[in-house]
Amino acid sequence: MATIHRTTMTPTKLELLTGWLSKQRWYVGNAEAPVLVKAGGFRLDDPQGAVGIEFMIVVDTSAQAPVAYLVPLGYRGEPLEDAPDAALIGTSEHGVLGTRWVYDGVHDPAVSGQLHALLRGEALPQRQSESDTPDPTVTIHGTDPADGPDVRINRVLRPVDDAQSPSGQIHLVAGWTWPDGTPARGVLATLARR
Repeated sequence: MATIHRTTMTPTKLELLTGWLSKQRWYVGNAEAPVLVKAGGFRLDDPQGAVGIEFMIVVDTSAQAPVAYLVPLGYRGEPLEDAPDAALIGTSEHGVLGTRWVYDGVHDPAVSGQLHALLRGEALPQRQSESDTPDPTVTIHGTDPADGPDVRINRVLRPVDDAQSPSGQIHLVAGWTWPDGTPARGVLATLARR
């Protein structure tokens, strides 16, 4: 199980994401520098113990109506070989672990591998800010996980009731909190069937 260190990161995760998010093609805001708040998420353990894996949900409050985004993150102690330039979100100095290379998880094989494992029921989601603590609020809906190799990440999140989740595929549902304190849940990723 991953250990959560109570320490600093410079720049912080939100500072790294603020400069990166508005440059992504799926960003729906119009601010050059979104105003981000951490709204939810969870972690997965890397079986090799080398990569920190986090699925962070942030809310951009710069628009008239807040927008929730999912950003899968891979934290590494050294650069990821053969990663495209666009994969690197930035580097940060961790108070315990030293320099961390922070990658967009869709380009990190450790992150995508564990997401596949989670959707197949072979990995256990962990609370975002607590060591060795499963997160029962992260749920998988659907059956027959061996049918599909293609995972689609929903970058822009929309609230849905668990009962409204799409049928005919396996999907990952988790929650976040809007800036006014209202809880929401939505589909973060789907494993498409063949």
